[in-house]
Amino acid sequence: MTEQRSVAIWRDGRAVTVPAGEPVVTAADQGLVRGDGAFESVAVVDGATPHLAAHLARLARSAELLEIPSPGDDAWRALVDAVVSGWPAATEGVLRLLLTRGPGDGAPPTALALLAPVPAETLRQRADGVSVVSLCLGVPADFRARAPWLLGGAKTLSYAVNMAAYRHAARAGADDVVLTSLEGRLLEGPTSTVVWAAGGSLHTPPLETGILAGTTVARLFERAEAAGWPTARTAGTVDDLHAADAVWLLSGVRGAVRVHTVDGVRRGDTGLTSRIRELLDG
Repeated sequence: MTEQRSVAIWRDGRAVTVPAGEPVVTAADQGLVRGDGAFESVAVVDGATPHLAAHLARLARSAELLEIPSPGDDAWRALVDAVVSGWPAATEGVLRLLLTRGPGDGAPPTALALLAPVPAETLRQRADGVSVVSLCLGVPADFRARAPWLLGGAKTLSYAVNMAAYRHAARAGADDVVLTSLEGRLLEGPTSTVVWAAGGSLHTPPLETGILAGTTVARLFERAEAAGWPTARTAGTVDDLHAADAVWLLSGVRGAVRVHTVDGVRRGDTGLTSRIRELLDG
């Protein structure tokens, strides 16, 4: 049976729903030819997108860094409404908003929305947790902050390296990856933010390393602080993950996924995962 999908594209100032199998971009689109574009992945729960605003703000920032004109929040919300309308509330979805430079030669950028069910593997990882391997990204921790051409902090379509990291992890028998700098400082996962609990606080790497500003970790830290759980931007290492009380990978669709193995070494979470999820879901 064909997997359910819903697709809409911004055309002539309005959101147009198209059949899932219908082509929506040309072969000359720079998102396809060069990976020149930005995207967001938004959770659809009970037929709603409760955290859409944070993703739209980050998408606007990515478009600014890429110097691609964005159609604006009203257009994105119209696209979201077009694909979510009629989506079964019982089916949890992953909504991808994609913005590309378009085919060029004066043509407008391409903006489209794609909604599909959350993959079974994502649900498994939520339930069982993940094993990770640490891999070096090959840049100093502070370099991307002073190298705007590297697009640090932008969520771009250029994910070939991220996907290659996943394939390398799979060959090593792991589920996911924690990327590090040349000096061994923690950065992020290919599609997630790294968070660890230690010393009574929650920690995540500083944005000055050029990592993506995670929407889920921002929500978690705001609610943790309100609940009296201190948070910090910390220049950690893989050794800090081994010594931590708990480690998680956070992302908009997966939520908080417990890391049960780091570089082949098993570890626990001291019962903190349920508390993290309560804060995120509250």
